[in-house]
Amino acid sequence: MRSHYCGDLLEIPAGESVKIAGWVHRRRDLGGLIFLQIRDRSGIIQVVIEPDQAELFAQAEDLRSEFVVCVDGVVRLRPESMINKDMETGTIEVLASGLTVLNKSETPAILIDGHEDVSEELRLKYRYLDLRRPEMQQRLLFRNKVAKKLRDFLEAENFTDIETPILTKATPEGARDYLVPSRTNKGSFFALPQSPQLFKQLLMMSGFDRYYQIVRCFRDEDLRADRQPEFTQLDIETSFMDEEAIMGLMENMIRQVFKDCLDVELGEFPRMPYAEAMQRYGSDKPDLRVAIELVDVADLLKQVEFKVFANPANDPKGRVAVICVPGGAELSRKQIDQYGEYAGRYGAKGLAWIKINETGKGSEGVQSPIAKFLNDDIINQLIERTNANAGDILLFGADSYKVVTDAMGALRLKVASDRNLIEDAWKPLWVVDFPMFEEENGQLHALHHPFTAPQENDADKLRAAPTETLSRAYDMVLNGCEVGGGSVRIHDQNIQSAVFDLLGIEKQEAEEKFGFLLEALKYGCPPHGGIAFGLDRLVMLMVGAESIRDVIAFPKTTTASCPLTSAPSPVSEAQLAELAIKSLAKSKGEDVE
Repeated sequence: MRSHYCGDLLEIPAGESVKIAGWVHRRRDLGGLIFLQIRDRSGIIQVVIEPDQAELFAQAEDLRSEFVVCVDGVVRLRPESMINKDMETGTIEVLASGLTVLNKSETPAILIDGHEDVSEELRLKYRYLDLRRPEMQQRLLFRNKVAKKLRDFLEAENFTDIETPILTKATPEGARDYLVPSRTNKGSFFALPQSPQLFKQLLMMSGFDRYYQIVRCFRDEDLRADRQPEFTQLDIETSFMDEEAIMGLMENMIRQVFKDCLDVELGEFPRMPYAEAMQRYGSDKPDLRVAIELVDVADLLKQVEFKVFANPANDPKGRVAVICVPGGAELSRKQIDQYGEYAGRYGAKGLAWIKINETGKGSEGVQSPIAKFLNDDIINQLIERTNANAGDILLFGADSYKVVTDAMGALRLKVASDRNLIEDAWKPLWVVDFPMFEEENGQLHALHHPFTAPQENDADKLRAAPTETLSRAYDMVLNGCEVGGGSVRIHDQNIQSAVFDLLGIEKQEAEEKFGFLLEALKYGCPPHGGIAFGLDRLVMLMVGAESIRDVIAFPKTTTASCPLTSAPSPVSEAQLAELAIKSLAKSKGEDVE
């Protein structure tokens, strides 16, 4: 039906006959001439219809946007004065000799040709129209290119693509499982995998020492801009490689993808310990494009009369930290209060501040409601430690370590975004030396997952000081986003049992949930480790999208629903009966009893 794609006509010599097919993107009738822009997935080309072809001209007069057409014609160069520098094909056009309308279209529910401000709900309801927009088509085509480059790299490194089950067993991996009832085993349920973690470890035990898979994963969790209930990850596992070897190989892969797809040289990937990342940036995924850092000042404030500072400064579990905002002295009181409200979302009870008018003059050189509590020496030391200059503002957080770290880390990014203090660059790094566990209400939780190996392969030391033990985990971070996370895995049954014990997983529960893994560890398990990359998130970063929903063909909303298909939806009583399930919800939208 077509001889060429629209975007490929630049390669065709002028004077050659072509046949193209696609949608009418735009139609302009200039009286003596009709200009059509015809769009397919490769791009847009201008078609000219001249009035001397009366029948063809009459056909073209009836065309509307989004009609599906096939056009015969001849490629020709545009006159110099008619070149459109905003179109990739703007130097050429097609002089039409034939036109076939393949299908008509009603007025689209959303604008394809233009940048109409449409709600995301409407875009997702009419996703098949939204995906016609050139911007969305280019993003999905780019995603395909990235996936191919990742595959090409791994295949060249002797990795094997192996599929793992989608219907599997529920295991604790940090989020709720999506459960699937079994018709043949009534009362029992499959779980959709949060990741192929255990299966890829079993593949290492099976001798497939380099595995990968671009795989669909499922997590029933609250959604954000970079989260979806179903998502795609590049899953990788290797045997006989330590963390340095794995990180080095993955760096090379990501560098090559950025070079091939964006012509960007990523350069070095510095290593940063988790503790340093939290101390300096208030985040385990620090955005190094922002020069602002958290500066600890508790030692300067232990003796001040201002209890908001003194109490956490003297508390071993407290923290007093400050960020210096360049040029921030121009902030109004209203703007500072708004930043205080923003920090409050993370538990902060307020936001103290000092505007620097002049340095070296103590209280005379600053403006602040708390200056009366601080002597000149302390003020000068605060200015010196934060490298503040005249015209800057110091913003303080004082509370528990977690509240200050979370609030000031988030505020650092908010202020940088508002004041254009984010460097236009790519800043990758590895965050390493994560704790094995975090403690909450006296209960230990795995910081990554319970199959991550400790840095010391000693079960007794692990049991003796679990919260002081570091893991062999590593996260790849790019511009403040975690794009990949992995670890060396436990391959010793004694270590794995010790981890389960520390997590409060009783022997019987461990046997029920992980018996197959513990059994496999008895039969010569090799040292192994791996990593998983969020493909959606990686592509989102590379194309500069605001949300991963803009790089997924058919995403869910933030309420985990699909406006296009109205999923999830009720099922019939007959279907429920066949699965031996009774719904506790009496009607749609009613609370479950």
